[in-house]
Amino acid sequence: LPRFTETFIYLVLCEINFRKWVADMEAVAEDAEDGVREIDESETSIGNVPPSDNSLALRPEYGCNWVEITAEFFEASKELDLGELLHDELFGLFEAMSAIEMMDPKMDAGMMCNRGNKVLTFDKAIKAGVLKLNNFSMEELVGIMDCILGCLVTWLEGHSAAQTILTCLYLHKPLSIEDRALRAFCVLTLKLVALINNIVNIAGVYEEEDFQPGLYGYGVCAEVPEARAAAAVREVEEELQRVVKSTRGRQGEAWEPLMQKQHEDAVALFSRVRFLRLLYAALSAIMRRDQVSMQEAERCLASCTELVCIMQNTVGRGLRPKAHKDDDPNRGDYGHMMGFEPLVNQRLLPPTFPRYTRLRTRREALQYLDELVTRIRQCGKITHTHTFKQATEFLERFGELEPCVLSRSIAQVLYLGAGNGSGTGPDDKLWGGQSMADTLRSAAKQFICPPALMPKAAVLNNPQAKQYVDNFFMQCVRPFEQLMQMHGHNRARQRDKVTDLLREFASLQDEADEVDAFLHNVLLKSEQPRPHLAYLGTWVLHHTLRLMLHYLLTGFSLQLYAPHEYHYIYWYLYEFVFVWLVSALTRADALLPDQENMEQQQRAKSSRSTRHKNRKQRKTHRPYGKEIAFYQAQQHLCGGFYKAMVGLREAGKVRLPQQEFDDEKVRYHHRFLPFNVVVTPPPVSYHTFITMTDLSNFPQPVSPSALYHDARNHFFKAKTLLEGITNPNSEMQAILKIVKTNFVVMKLLEGGHKNEDPSPPKFDYTYHSCFPVIRV
Repeated sequence: LPRFTETFIYLVLCEINFRKWVADMEAVAEDAEDGVREIDESETSIGNVPPSDNSLALRPEYGCNWVEITAEFFEASKELDLGELLHDELFGLFEAMSAIEMMDPKMDAGMMCNRGNKVLTFDKAIKAGVLKLNNFSMEELVGIMDCILGCLVTWLEGHSAAQTILTCLYLHKPLSIEDRALRAFCVLTLKLVALINNIVNIAGVYEEEDFQPGLYGYGVCAEVPEARAAAAVREVEEELQRVVKSTRGRQGEAWEPLMQKQHEDAVALFSRVRFLRLLYAALSAIMRRDQVSMQEAERCLASCTELVCIMQNTVGRGLRPKAHKDDDPNRGDYGHMMGFEPLVNQRLLPPTFPRYTRLRTRREALQYLDELVTRIRQCGKITHTHTFKQATEFLERFGELEPCVLSRSIAQVLYLGAGNGSGTGPDDKLWGGQSMADTLRSAAKQFICPPALMPKAAVLNNPQAKQYVDNFFMQCVRPFEQLMQMHGHNRARQRDKVTDLLREFASLQDEADEVDAFLHNVLLKSEQPRPHLAYLGTWVLHHTLRLMLHYLLTGFSLQLYAPHEYHYIYWYLYEFVFVWLVSALTRADALLPDQENMEQQQRAKSSRSTRHKNRKQRKTHRPYGKEIAFYQAQQHLCGGFYKAMVGLREAGKVRLPQQEFDDEKVRYHHRFLPFNVVVTPPPVSYHTFITMTDLSNFPQPVSPSALYHDARNHFFKAKTLLEGITNPNSEMQAILKIVKTNFVVMKLLEGGHKNEDPSPPKFDYTYHSCFPVIRV
């Protein structure tokens, strides 16, 4: 077997090198025969180029001395029994299953272009006379531009640029195009691609399934300045606008069909050229990150919205690509439009299995662009936030809409800047001009108002205490930056990022407790003794609990939980997460007014009326009353779901996995594994869960009817709390509908409705992605 192993590996390496060398020789011979490449004889020796005859490829004078080992290989393979596999540390089962057969069109993506007609590059297509550079009709220009926009949209959806935007030959050498309109459009398209790449790379909130920034060595017309590219498009706009005005129908005169067609074609072409320029101008203005530029970007995006409507109405004005032949091996899901070659970059792709790339149709692309402009306008509203809490909640709500990678990146760049809020440079400040450390200091003060952060706090006169506070907020920068960036990732990746964030916040929680204890000792020895326990710790704990809540609820929106798992997920939320959240907010709700009143008393002059007014405000002001009521409503909602699921399990209406293939303890540990790194709140073991929920531990038997009754009571309490909230938002109203419906369902089940029907219930997530309506 050792001898066979060496022979096998040697054969594989020889086969790979041989086929790669043959492919390279074929490519060189093809270029030499076509005369496309101009070889500089002063630098390249003709004698080093092998002949194009493949029969000469094995001659030793061309650099390879091949040895025939086929017979030896088959003789050595007889030592293996039927079904026996050879394992080597360099070539095991994983490598064997992951390997591809090179030169096989079904497995090697680089061989697809050898299956049929020749693949033409820009220069070859011009020489063959199939690529026009001038004398385009308006229909042809509209068709080409729509196809470019379709490729751009497909690229934004996460596909490779080599299979989307770079399949347009005109984008390979746009300066060689003689037509002014198409040349200006192609140059600005490349500038837009470069700008999008820059925005997405600065934000850094994309994964390989979201976006592929590689351009495979193609240029983006760096020799043309951005201002000159935009000016060229504007000149084309002015020319087209004159054509639109000159061909417009006049009152009292008959509109000739030819003139009408020319007018409609000019409008279609004008709208596309102007849309591209305004979209580029809007993104460029957004990257400048100032108030004036944001107003300019909003005006450009508003015009883009109007132009997209015109583009959608004139989508049929463009030239359609010719249909494929049935036996065309290069055919994809779209026809060959003039100037497009689907397989022109196929050899640039890595040697992997061929990946099918479906380009968006023209209508789909224009619909996507319309939604993209809307999303960019929406993410620009983050500039209207004034506090760190408002910005975090905005990013969280925006991420729930599952926006594209570009709009997510724009929101991140707008708020965090190019340096992610580090504050080390002029572009690294957060929106508003503050550094992340100063913003977090203000956020902690607004949340619970620690005595150490009050103006003219006596504790800051202690140099060591001041250094402790400053160092703590500097240590907060990295975890909170990652928290903001986490909301910029797609929903699936957000859940993965929470695991690392919980570890960071667990360390930050320990640091906050130590700083609180030190400041507490310092303040007790001051002239005005005051406690300072759990102020900073409560602030960090609140963010930790929100991360835990986000992790569990995201599992519902991603459909990761099976119905037979619902009971312990909702139980964990009901018994622990929401309980700790309400407790942390209640503490902040009680301490914040006291600290604010004390701060006002220090600022204002002492007077009886002022003290009486402050005392009255302290009794009535509850800054977190609405938030606490909403969390309590969700807590009872989860309690209702927990009791309902246990009742349905006891009634045999929940399909359970077979015991020999299932272990609930393993599933429980898997679902709550990220919480093990958190000390506060402490993780809940499976033994604790069984002890608290096992129905056999109760003194009296618990029937499904009794569980339905308890669930109905929980839904009723949640309904009462939600109805008491003034000015409820859309999420609160949706949850109120769910609560009311489930209350009625539990009342029916308690009365014996469909007790004999063993069919499982259906869970309708129409109103909310995490809390379903139970339908029986």
